[in-house]
Amino acid sequence: MVSAVFHAPDDASGEPMTVSVATPRPLARDAGSTSPAEVKATPAAAPRAGLDWRALWMRVLPPVLGLGLLWLVWFLATLKGGSFPTPGATWEAAVKLFADPFYRNGPNDQGIGWNILNSLQRVALGFGLAAAVGIPLGFVIGRFEFASRMLSPLISLLKPVSPLAWLPIGLLVFKSANPAAIWTIFICSIWPMVVNTAVGVQRVPQDYLNVARVLRLSEWKLVTRILFPAVLPYMLTGVRLSVGTAWLVIVAAEMLTGGVGIGFWVWDEWNNLNVQHILIAIFVIGIVGLLLEWALMALARRFSFDD
Repeated sequence: MVSAVFHAPDDASGEPMTVSVATPRPLARDAGSTSPAEVKATPAAAPRAGLDWRALWMRVLPPVLGLGLLWLVWFLATLKGGSFPTPGATWEAAVKLFADPFYRNGPNDQGIGWNILNSLQRVALGFGLAAAVGIPLGFVIGRFEFASRMLSPLISLLKPVSPLAWLPIGLLVFKSANPAAIWTIFICSIWPMVVNTAVGVQRVPQDYLNVARVLRLSEWKLVTRILFPAVLPYMLTGVRLSVGTAWLVIVAAEMLTGGVGIGFWVWDEWNNLNVQHILIAIFVIGIVGLLLEWALMALARRFSFDD
C-alpha cells in the first residue's frame, strides 16, 4: 500500500489530505507457466544404445572366413578324388553318426557320445586330483623359500617329460588301463598349476605382507584374505593350461590303453580304415577343448578382482 499526500485546491483549511492507494498485487502465474530464468534445463533423455553392428561384424566375420578358408582348401585338396574324404562326404557321415550318439552294441561298440563322456570323466578325475595337490603345493612353494629351493629342481626335471612316458609307470603300479590313464592326466596337468600358483604368490606386493604382519594375522587368514585374491588370476591361468593339457593327454593315453573313450574310438576307426570318422573325431576333440577353454575363461572373468 502506498500513501500519497496532496493539497486540494478548494480546501480552505489548507491542510494536506492523505490518501492511501493500494498497489496492485502481481497476478498469480499459472501453475504450468514459468519464466525462462526460472526454468532449469532438463537433461535430454539419453539415447538408447543401439546395436554395434561394426563390433558384431568384426566378431562374426573373421571366424566365418577362417572356416570358409579351411573348407575351401579341403575341397580343393579332394577335388581330384583319392582316399581322403571330401567335406560333403564327411558331413554326411557326421549327420549319420550324431543321429544316434548314445547307442550300445557291446562293451567295445558304443556311440561317440559315450566315448566323449568317458573321456571327460577321466579328465575330470585326473584334473581334479591335480588341482587338489598342485594348487596348495604352489602356495607352499611360493610362500616358503626353503620349499621353493627344495622342490623347484624336481619340478624342472619332471615337467618336460612326455605324457606318454608316464603311462607305463601307471600300468605297472595300478595294473589297469583306466587308473593308468587317470594317473597320466594327473602327472601331466599338475605342473602348470604348481608353477603359476607359486609365481603368483611370489609376486604379491611386500606391502600386503607387511600389513598382515602388523595386524598379526594367522597364516590361514593371510592365505585366505590376502594371498588368495591376489594369486587368483595366476591360479586360473594355470588351471586353463592344465585342462588343455589334460584333454590333449587323454586322447593319446586312450589310444594305447583301449577301453571306451574318444582316443580309443579314433584308433578303432583307423583300424577299420574309416577316415571320415577320424576327421569327425578331430573336430569333436577340438570343439570340446574349445568349450572347456571358454568355460574357464568365463570362470576367470567371474572371479576376477580387477576393477
